[in-house]
Amino acid sequence: DLRMAGTRRQKIAMTTHVRPALVIFAGLALLTGLAYPLLVTGIAQTVLPKQAGGSVVLGVNGRPVGSELIGQNFTDPRYFWSRPSAAAGGPYVSYDGTTLTGSGGSNLGPSSADLRREVEGRIAALRAADPENMALIPADLVTASASGLDPDISVAAARYQAPRVARARNITEDTVHQLIQYYARGRWLGIFGEPRVNVLALNQALDALSQGV
Repeated sequence: DLRMAGTRRQKIAMTTHVRPALVIFAGLALLTGLAYPLLVTGIAQTVLPKQAGGSVVLGVNGRPVGSELIGQNFTDPRYFWSRPSAAAGGPYVSYDGTTLTGSGGSNLGPSSADLRREVEGRIAALRAADPENMALIPADLVTASASGLDPDISVAAARYQAPRVARARNITEDTVHQLIQYYARGRWLGIFGEPRVNVLALNQALDALSQGV
């Protein structure tokens, strides 16, 4: 009889405590792990389909060529160059599980000799690509961003590169400056950040101009 009473108490405890807990767990799992993500995704795809899809940029052939949100590494003098990355090869470097490297920031401070050498190397590369350009080099062309993924450069950085791009493409600097002005975006809400231009969009415009599109 005592054993039967003990078994009965265990069943009652299961019904009273464990089963409601399992029901609540399953309900919350369905709500937060399935229903909510599907609802948010559906709203995003309806209201902001491009942004929800990663702000993908399509080429003239309709194929994806990149994203408005992620920088690319341009080295051809015919193109505007992006902001450098703290990781080698930037501004976008895929994560390498072997070397544990990828796009990212740097913890080098203003007094770091390594940082000074990196900046001097970037300055030398810009001067070598356009020896006749003696203008001051904007800081964002020689200093890496926190993420290493910046898709934009300052308007000043774009204007600095205009002579090189114009010469490499055999077009006038005025034409290049007009493109920069057209694609330039102002401060967010008029007060945050600095005027900037998307490098991929600007380079696409240059290619379209060259192809007469």
